[in-house]
Amino acid sequence: MRANWWKVLAVILLAYTIIAGLLFEAPRLPILNETIRALHFHVTMWFGMIIMLVVAVVYSVKYLRSGNLRDDDIAIEFTNAAILFGVLGIVTGMLWAKFTWGDYWSGDPKQNAAAIGLLIYFAYLILRNSLVDVHQRARIGAVYNIFAFAAFIPLIFVLPRLTDSLHPGNGGNPGFNAYDLDSKLRMVFYPAIIAWTLLGVWLASLRIRAKRLERILEDKLINQ
Repeated sequence: MRANWWKVLAVILLAYTIIAGLLFEAPRLPILNETIRALHFHVTMWFGMIIMLVVAVVYSVKYLRSGNLRDDDIAIEFTNAAILFGVLGIVTGMLWAKFTWGDYWSGDPKQNAAAIGLLIYFAYLILRNSLVDVHQRARIGAVYNIFAFAAFIPLIFVLPRLTDSLHPGNGGNPGFNAYDLDSKLRMVFYPAIIAWTLLGVWLASLRIRAKRLERILEDKLINQ
């Protein structure tokens, strides 16, 4: 039971995020109004995604140093979980954009950069699945994962700041902290980051366990 305390915490925080994010009082701002509630889903999912990508890169480096497939298992499954939250983050962001900017996809630089970043990681999955040899797949995948992360971070955090953007904190627009991330939003915002991150860790850990069991069964069949 002690080992599963974080799963219980994840369920509690997820329930709190969904209920509080949709029902708690939110600041009434021009244009945004009730759509500010999307902050607890769109932005926090991407925070969780970044945390999972960092874990994936760390284990990609560890694999290149150790050659241990266990490290590669962690790298690929945390990347898979990150991609899932990246897609969910874009979808929730599109819904938010529809109400605040008038269209689901307005060609905003940060929207485009986020889409390109996800395509880079989709290519990572395609590359891995195209390789048959397990160790070759892990080695090439690890190298690609490191370079993908090195490209992804400036793509979504640096480049949009260099041009006009509708996103807060980019292109001269003030960030949320400057005008509307008040105590009411913070009460949900920070727990939501933890909630989505823990959910991603949970999903990744389940897939890692399944992959390792599959490898054990394969080894037993080969040795029979």
